[in-house]
Amino acid sequence: MSNLFIHSVEITGSFWKKYQKIAVENIIPYQEKAIKDQIKGIEPSHAVANFINAGKKLAGRKDYADFYGMVFQDSDVAKWIEAASFSLAKYPDEKLAARIDELIELVAKAQESDGYLDTYFTLKRPDQKWKNLHDAHELYCAGHFIEAGVAHYEVTGKTNLFEIVCRLADCIYEHFITQKHEGYPGHPEIELALLKLFRSTDNAKYAELAKHFIDVRGVAPDFYTKEMQSRSWNVWGSESVDPRYHQCHEPVRKQTTAEGHAVRAGYLFTAMADLAFETKDAELFAACKNLWKNITQKRMYVTGGIGSTNQGEAFTVDYDLPNDTAYSETCAAISLMMFARQMLRNEKLGEYGDIMEQALYNTVLAGMQLDGRRFFYVNPLEAVPGISGVAVTHRHDLPERPGWYGCACCPPNVARTISDIADYAWQLSGETLFNVLFLDNKIDLSGYGLKITEKTEYPYNGRITFEIEKSEAAKAVTTLAVRLPKWAKNAEWQSEFDAQTKDGFIYFNLGRKPFAKKTITVELNLKPRKIYCNSSVYSNSGKVCFAFGPLIYCAEETDNGSLFDLFVLRKCRPEILAYTDELCGIRKMKIAAVKIKAGTEELYFEAEPETEQTEMTLIPYYAWANRGLNQMRVWLPQY
Repeated sequence: MSNLFIHSVEITGSFWKKYQKIAVENIIPYQEKAIKDQIKGIEPSHAVANFINAGKKLAGRKDYADFYGMVFQDSDVAKWIEAASFSLAKYPDEKLAARIDELIELVAKAQESDGYLDTYFTLKRPDQKWKNLHDAHELYCAGHFIEAGVAHYEVTGKTNLFEIVCRLADCIYEHFITQKHEGYPGHPEIELALLKLFRSTDNAKYAELAKHFIDVRGVAPDFYTKEMQSRSWNVWGSESVDPRYHQCHEPVRKQTTAEGHAVRAGYLFTAMADLAFETKDAELFAACKNLWKNITQKRMYVTGGIGSTNQGEAFTVDYDLPNDTAYSETCAAISLMMFARQMLRNEKLGEYGDIMEQALYNTVLAGMQLDGRRFFYVNPLEAVPGISGVAVTHRHDLPERPGWYGCACCPPNVARTISDIADYAWQLSGETLFNVLFLDNKIDLSGYGLKITEKTEYPYNGRITFEIEKSEAAKAVTTLAVRLPKWAKNAEWQSEFDAQTKDGFIYFNLGRKPFAKKTITVELNLKPRKIYCNSSVYSNSGKVCFAFGPLIYCAEETDNGSLFDLFVLRKCRPEILAYTDELCGIRKMKIAAVKIKAGTEELYFEAEPETEQTEMTLIPYYAWANRGLNQMRVWLPQY
């Protein structure tokens, strides 16, 4: 099984129980209606309709309609199935399970006799399969279906979708390995999916295919140019081939900077790190380390977002991190979480968990409205109504979440991440169990003789308690490693076990002997923090932002009036406030500031503005844009 924690972890309360409840009750049902075109007033999806029509065409019927939507529309269905399957693991629902099976039947009818599955090509270009790897997303969609098939099988034990995706993977293997056709995915994704399929089937050819796609990438940087010249059509009406945009400017083992489309890069780097783990490829892992360092030290927002420009949803250059035109796609932050998880499998550094958490609690959660019914694709760090979403330079940076998108990759991606949060929270390596994310949960590893109840009100309280029971078992867990965040400089812990810190983890020696119940308490001693930025990031010159635990805070106009008249006092001491029922239960922050008094309406003037002392109220960034249209800022100027 590729995911040990699907069945062994139960979220029991606090922050993540609330989010999983939102996923089960709101997100998954809402998105099901969206992909089935059952919600009035939002952009139609036709994602399910495409499968119905492809099935009709393959059955020889004449009453089918043409393909509708983005070329990768199939992936929305796959991600929904994956999210819904994860939810069944702890929230059994016979009606939902039946609807998943009904959808799988539609997928089965849309699969061709040789295992090929892609409704765009079946309906629109049946004679052009595998002839536009550059931007037609066949392998990307296949990857998401493989992930969905693995998740559905591992949760339910059913093989109806699993058999479909194995046949699909076999079809791809036949084309690229057996028949030796050139090419690699324009949008990486299938590589990481094939490695999951390999772990679920123990079929080495799936790992071989993943390795092939990674190894050949960039060996011939002009492959997409030649491919484009060999056909007379494209997907988008125009086509521009830039090897850096597709991370194929050189072989992956030689790449040192994160280039091009941020989501594609994140998925590729995730697969590279996963393959490095499976094959113990030191050269490949060294490349992953270089790419990780470049992203996290020079090309990542303080919110854990990546991809700074809307031109191609891409990385640009080191330190180019504008706030008001940030792209910071929700899917890109999820890809960074995935990359971090695989890096941690290779190397037990707390840093990977720190970045995973930073992306999760800020950009990923900000990508969804608190009720789970509206979504951001783009996550700016500054919003100005009248400019954001309006000016030609800012049209991508919406100040309010839409209900859905024609390009709807992000909403189901958030849903599957929330539903599968346990697989990010825990890792088992040898005889050590790593607690990476802090959740109110129970984990039952009966095969390893270990049960743990973790209790916490994190992220708003830093106390984490582990109640541990250990019994006889054939396999053993002898050590519990609890991540010690880099910002938790005054952390303390109490336990009956010997403990030592190393590389961002506290290692508690549980030993091999059984015991009834013992307790470990870790106190991270959360305090509000000021964060400053490298002076090379021109957008943040003279500014500061605030954090509490893993949460980045921001200011909204709703609490403060116009933000552009406010300056933070340099020597302010931020104060965290008690819980409020507002915004689904947050803790606000107060900071001392000065405000410019109302003055002239002239565009430029020479009289020095008058100021008065005041206070500013900040809220967690993930909760912004839930109270109507208003200004927002993460980085605040100082006075």
